[in-house]
Amino acid sequence: MKLDLGTLGLGVATASTQIEGGHADTNWHRWADQPGRVKDGSTPARAADHWNRVGEDTALLRELGVRYYRMGLEWARIEPEEGVIDEDAIAHYHDELAGLREAGITPLVTLHHFNNPGWLEDRGAWLAPATANAYLRYVKVVVTALSDQVGEWITMNEPNVYATQAYHFGDWPPGHRKLNQAIAVMDNMAQAHIRAYNLIHAIQPAAKVGVAHHLRVFDPAHPRNPADRAGAKAQEFLFQDAIMEACSYGRFRLPLRGSSLVSAGRYFDFTGINYYTRSWVKGASEGTRPGSPRNDLGWELYPEGLTRILREVSRRYPGPVYITENGTADAADSFRPRFIYDHLRAAIDSGVDVRRYYHWCFTDNWEWIEGEVPRFGLVELDYETQARQVRPSGRFYADLIINGGVTDEAYDRWVAPAGKQSMLALRARQ
Repeated sequence: MKLDLGTLGLGVATASTQIEGGHADTNWHRWADQPGRVKDGSTPARAADHWNRVGEDTALLRELGVRYYRMGLEWARIEPEEGVIDEDAIAHYHDELAGLREAGITPLVTLHHFNNPGWLEDRGAWLAPATANAYLRYVKVVVTALSDQVGEWITMNEPNVYATQAYHFGDWPPGHRKLNQAIAVMDNMAQAHIRAYNLIHAIQPAAKVGVAHHLRVFDPAHPRNPADRAGAKAQEFLFQDAIMEACSYGRFRLPLRGSSLVSAGRYFDFTGINYYTRSWVKGASEGTRPGSPRNDLGWELYPEGLTRILREVSRRYPGPVYITENGTADAADSFRPRFIYDHLRAAIDSGVDVRRYYHWCFTDNWEWIEGEVPRFGLVELDYETQARQVRPSGRFYADLIINGGVTDEAYDRWVAPAGKQSMLALRARQ
């Protein structure tokens, strides 16, 4: 056995807005309808048409042997107008979850994954402190209705990414470019998570609840340069450390402020980690390390960073860890098996109590402002016909699940060729 995964459970991850299709009134549907907002001009109205193909996709998950599935809910479907609950949408999700259970698949459900109903966006979304009350109303409805099928919840996906992309860099809806607003959004979302954590446990005491944190390594370009070291440390704190500490322990350090609505405590039953790459920091700027191998989106492939992140998280936030997202854009499927192998090895080598690994993504999906171009799926999607085809990396992943690790045969068949074929192509992207 090249790599024994022990008790690590392997799953796949998705997000509602990215796969469901349809014309829900969300911040992202509105954004994509504006010319120039999405690079290829696509919208989430097509995506993977998962809303209408739940049975087909569940059967495909079962074929691959997947036992853990992370999925999201579309708030705008459940509450299309403020205070109006669509019982048909609730029933649809209940049926989907029941189907997963029947297929022997344990669901992990994300309640907010960058997706706001249009009516919430109109009233300020997460820049408005009162949004937490609307979110808690939605959480109460969902958890009450679905708790017979779900025992594990993610309150929020990557609140730091949402806040910075939407309110600091302005690339995501609503397109603001004010750092103070991004900080306010992080503050409001951290408080909402804490209140949601308490609410979910009041409804479902045995539930497991956490946040899917986007974490990366921030390395100074020149370690001996004080400006680079200070820049890396500052960016790491502002982007991820401050909000993670607030969500996890209710400790709000400046520039976050908190409020009297939340207090210090422990607000995680597991720590979710979404890991993709690292940042190479020069002073106040951030980029990609020169000469590094990169994926189709230009992100550095740095599996060692996952080991580093896991050990730091384990030190600061003791308890079970779920790798809630890890994957790569690889349209040719030339290096994905190597990517999976290297990152699973990094997780095992960390020595941390990692309970789950969710590959991003199950199938190709609508990738926010990048549209339909990036290919993250173990399953290839033809957007025109909606045909699904399992990639070689998907067959490799199924083999991993069956054997509880990477056998010598699997390594020779999928991993070794991927490494040999990909390195020159990866470095050519520099």
